[in-house]
Amino acid sequence: MDLPFFCLFMLFILSHGLALNECKQSRCRKNGPAIRFPFRLKNQQPEHCGFPGFDLSCTETRDTLLELPNSVKLNVDRIDYVYQVIHTSDPSNCLPKQIINFNLSNSAFKFGDSSRNDYAFFNCTSIARREYLFMPCLSVPGYDVHAFYKDSSVDTLALTSCKKLYNLSSVPWELISGHNVLQLNWSRPACGVCEELGKHCRFKNNSTKLETECFDKPKPSSRVGIKLMAAGIAVGVFLLLVMAFMLYRNYNSDKEEKQNQARVKKFLEDYKALKPTRFSYADIKRITNRFKDNLGQGAYGTVFKGKLSNEISVAVKILTISTTNGEDFINEVGTMVRLHHVNVVRLVGFCADGFRRALVYEYLPNDSLEKFITSNGDELPLGWEKLQDIALGIAKGIEYLHQGCDQRILHFDIKPHNILLDENFNPKISDFGLSKLCAKDQSIISMTTARGTMGYIAPEVFSRNFGNVSYKSDIYSFGMVLLDMVKGRKNIDFTDENQVYFPEWVYNRLDQGEELRIRIKEDKDEQIAKKLIIVGLWCIQWNPVDRPSMNFVVQMVEGDGSKLTMPPNPFASAGDAFAAAGRFPVQKLGAISELEDS
Repeated sequence: MDLPFFCLFMLFILSHGLALNECKQSRCRKNGPAIRFPFRLKNQQPEHCGFPGFDLSCTETRDTLLELPNSVKLNVDRIDYVYQVIHTSDPSNCLPKQIINFNLSNSAFKFGDSSRNDYAFFNCTSIARREYLFMPCLSVPGYDVHAFYKDSSVDTLALTSCKKLYNLSSVPWELISGHNVLQLNWSRPACGVCEELGKHCRFKNNSTKLETECFDKPKPSSRVGIKLMAAGIAVGVFLLLVMAFMLYRNYNSDKEEKQNQARVKKFLEDYKALKPTRFSYADIKRITNRFKDNLGQGAYGTVFKGKLSNEISVAVKILTISTTNGEDFINEVGTMVRLHHVNVVRLVGFCADGFRRALVYEYLPNDSLEKFITSNGDELPLGWEKLQDIALGIAKGIEYLHQGCDQRILHFDIKPHNILLDENFNPKISDFGLSKLCAKDQSIISMTTARGTMGYIAPEVFSRNFGNVSYKSDIYSFGMVLLDMVKGRKNIDFTDENQVYFPEWVYNRLDQGEELRIRIKEDKDEQIAKKLIIVGLWCIQWNPVDRPSMNFVVQMVEGDGSKLTMPPNPFASAGDAFAAAGRFPVQKLGAISELEDS
């Protein structure tokens, strides 16, 4: 047997042996649920060991964990492979907390056969507690949360002293029962028939249609064979390494070695550009070809197009010397190095060379959202479906800033000009010069004066008479961006902007059931426009407590707009002061110093 053939033979034995053993049944702990097809252990077994959407993982405490869409995580207590039911519980022993995040439309699982009802949740701190309606794990001292059937008579429940929090539809009884037990079913793949026959289930060989088949359970005596196979695999690996080394010495020429070295060198150069790098000012001049291609100028500096290589273009922002002692620079670099999200612009590097400071970002060829939502007539440059996709991307980016990092990041300058678009018009949030970091459990922050851009700035940031500054301030700004996307800055119906305030105008039209007449030609476009308007109006409620969280905003933008309810009228509640604040002309406010809460 010659050397190459022997190596191929050993490789076949090795791969075949591994394939037989890599999908074996496993558990996270000795008495934990058995994990086998259609389930698999993520990051421990190959994808072909499980059906799409059936990934499980082991926690540090050896619990079995199931992750559902919208960051819902449940412990798996038992799996019934015959009836295709998975029994789960909440790790924190509070299933009601997960209610608003449940969205199984894109999941492999569905709720069980238990009854479902529509519920309304109230803060009823001011009335006597009703134990059968009381939600203890949603409540804290001085804040009692109750759940009522929506079809019950609220007149007899003394709810006039309660404050409504939110409605939830088609909720399984288990989620509010307090038992912390939830059953989920799956219908595909239909492996229950295999289990009833005393067999197991797996993918068919060479199947490209996710087809499954039954096969006999491994016999206990096969464990000895598996151990022998493992020993054979170890010997095979050793021989394979020896043969590979010999092949490397005998069959690689000097020319091929030089080519390999060149490829490695290029890879390292490209990889260097994928993480934040500190550049000198001489590097910045070389990257921008001595500031040849000016992309635009803002309040904090000028942006130039540059190149790290023939394949990698960047945007370089040269910061102007400001009176903030570099606060905007420190904010932006300190924040951006923490961020890794498809809807947040990526920081490639920075320059701090004496008094010269610059930020180097990934280059996005389609400029900012502001360019595409303005028009002189009835034509919408991007179309309503693309606007909806952009709105969803922005919402997911803000949700990541608020919940996806170790510390909550408040942007404080969400506006169309700071939403950049890539070659496929996917949105990316940029410009973190005014951002602030705070703990996730810190609900209120202190600032000495307002920051942001008038027209998008939340009323509580402008004046503390409207409430406390928190992450809800970004949600207000996002709501104004949504309404801007619907309106278009140069729409012919709003030529006199000093007389007609668009958010109030559009609220009144929707509330009275009148036609919108805003660049709409088809029914589906009007549905999207109405949905974006309603979500935007929810976000700009004058009281920060009345604004939804960004997680809930994402669900509203993703969902069916016909099921959304109109929010309260923010303009009637806020009074003349709020209306006046909303009508201020758009102008930039500088970065400010802050006082931290103790």
